[in-house]
Parts: sequence; C-alpha cells; structure tokens
Amino acid sequence: MSIIDDPTGAYIGRVWLAEAEGPAIVTLRDGALFDITDKAAPLVRDVCEMADPVAYVRNAEGRSLGPLDEIAAVRPGDSARTHLLSPCDLQAIKACGVTFARSMVERVIEEKAAGDPKKAEAIRARIGETIGDSLRNLEAGSAAAARVKEALIGEGLWSQYLEVGIGPDAEVFSKAQVLSSVGPGADVGLHPISKWNNPEPEIVVAVSSAGRIVGATLGNDVNLRDVEGRSALLLGKAKDNNASAAIGPMIRLFDARFTLDDVRRAELTLTVEGEDGYTMTGHSSMSEISRDPEMLVRQTIGRHHQYPDGLMLYLGTLFAPTEDRDVKGEGFTHKTGDRVAIAAPGLGRLDNTVRLSTECTPWSFGIRALMANLAERELI
Repeated sequence: MSIIDDPTGAYIGRVWLAEAEGPAIVTLRDGALFDITDKAAPLVRDVCEMADPVAYVRNAEGRSLGPLDEIAAVRPGDSARTHLLSPCDLQAIKACGVTFARSMVERVIEEKAAGDPKKAEAIRARIGETIGDSLRNLEAGSAAAARVKEALIGEGLWSQYLEVGIGPDAEVFSKAQVLSSVGPGADVGLHPISKWNNPEPEIVVAVSSAGRIVGATLGNDVNLRDVEGRSALLLGKAKDNNASAAIGPMIRLFDARFTLDDVRRAELTLTVEGEDGYTMTGHSSMSEISRDPEMLVRQTIGRHHQYPDGLMLYLGTLFAPTEDRDVKGEGFTHKTGDRVAIAAPGLGRLDNTVRLSTECTPWSFGIRALMANLAERELI
C-alpha cells in the first residue's frame, strides 16, 4: 500500500539525492517523484513563502526520480541511495500540547503520578469520577472554561496542564531543531532514561512567515511520559532528542480539493506493532480539538514572535494510551523495534520504527552543510 493515498493532491516533499550528496525538493506526479529543485526555489521554505505554492508545484519543470513506492522502500540514512526525508527544511519545528480534553486529563495524571506508571491507574479513576466528560466540548479560554477551572481548583485537582488545556493561553513549545526531524521510514528515538513513553499521532501544518497555513502533513510527537511527568520543566528533555520528531510523508498543499476544513475534520489512526507480536491501535479525531488550528497559529506567530522561514506546527493529539502492555496497572510503553504507523485520509501514512535515540542515525547535516551543498550545486 502506498504511503500517499490520494495521488491527485498537490504535494511537496524532500529526498536525499544520492548523486548530489544533498537534499532535493520533490513533488508527486502520476505515482512518481519529480525533482523540482531550482534556483527560483531551492528550499521547501521558498515554495511555502510563495503567493500560490500549488501553482508553482503544478507547473514547475522537473525530472522523474522514479516511482514513489520504490524510493519510499529505501531505508533512510543510506547516503548512497536516494531516499525520503522529512518534508520541511528551514522551518522552525514547533508543537502544541494539551489541545484535546482527554489527552489533557492524561497529562494531569502524569503530573499527579510524578512519572510513576504504577500510580497512574488509581489517579485516573479518581480524576475520571470528578471530571467525567465535562471538558469534552469546552472552548478553551471561554467563560465556561473559567467556571470549570474554579470547580477543579475547589476539588484540589487543578494542574498546569489544565491551565494550558482550558485557559486563555495555549502550550506551544520547540519540538525539534531546524533540519533535525526525520521522515517516513526512518527510526524514531527514545531517550535511554525513559521507561514510560508513547507515540503521539498528530497533524502538522506548514505555516509561512506571514502566518498563513499553506498545507498539512502527519507527525509523531514522540513523548516521554515519565520524564515530563516528573516535572514540566523537563519538557525539553522529554520532547527534543535525536530522531524524536517524525514528519511526513509529504506536505499536501491546500487547494480547492483539500483545505484547512479537511484538517479540522481529519480522523487519524495509529497502529503499533511490536517485535513480540503485540499490537495496539488508536485514534484521534481533529473535530474534538479544543483550540482551532488558526488560533494555535495566531498564538505561535505574529507581532509577538516572528519566524522568517516559517514553521511546522504539530497541532496536538487526542490519543493517550492507557491499556496495559505487560504489567497490570502500568499502561502502555514502547519497546525498541516497535513499528508505528500514523495515517489519515488525504494525508497518507507515516511509518517509523522505534529505537533509542542513541542508536538512531546521528543528525549531522545541519544548516551550514545545507547551504554549502546548495552553493556547490549553484542553487544559491
């Protein structure tokens, strides 16, 4: 099954082009990837800054690199073979947390359990009795949300996670460094200190420097529940590690057939398959998000904070696994070798394999290397 389910869309992505020993911009035409890298737009960032990215991608001259499925089958990291990369380049990689009510409750549990999965089950039951479904359709920052906040304070259940979940200000953090995200087929990394962690299936929107959402793709915001649960001040350690941000397979640019409304209605599915035969499935409905994507973008970029090269913004997830994998009461956690597949109609499928961040391919091709490579190819 192809990693792109609707080949008629306007797509932009990146490959490692073996012959150039560097990245190339590609689009999808008739099932094949076409290299459209040009002096007019040597970067994905450049295309996203255009007034009409779709028209550029549709009309750009290019040369075929071969069928998408064949290139997608090449294991990333082999510099001698052309393979898929994360579809963004100079964009900052940001993420929003606690944007869904049910996942927000799980963050409260992490905090109350101080990162100990053995305590989580009892806390989950207590909080569930108090909160129930009262947060499901709550608009963050509204008067009704303020009343719920007061009620939760009265119950002694107030948390910093509930503050960003239903308060006026969203949680927006730096998920990964520029150029450090991994793409489809790559390994994703867990910090070796973590014993309680999970995938987070999300939609990632591509945003221009003017704050315009120009397209969307899929992402895995790999999450270390025990590290963040110990202290929210460890968020950077929990979120930003080698290969901890997966994005792909390609950015689908918005046009008449696929718009931000399709993102708002998107249904994401998650499948985890372990080498031990374990299987878990999950689901995330964007219709249940507590903050609209445009609101999240406005809180991220504007006169208060500029991103000259644009950004990729993870929108958060409804998914929070609670089923036990091995030990009763300890819930789900990854094992190395787990295969993670995140899919959504119109956006395709993002496949990755879980490893320790210390075992994933080290990130070595940074901004300096990219600029040198483009200059040598006379693209800048």
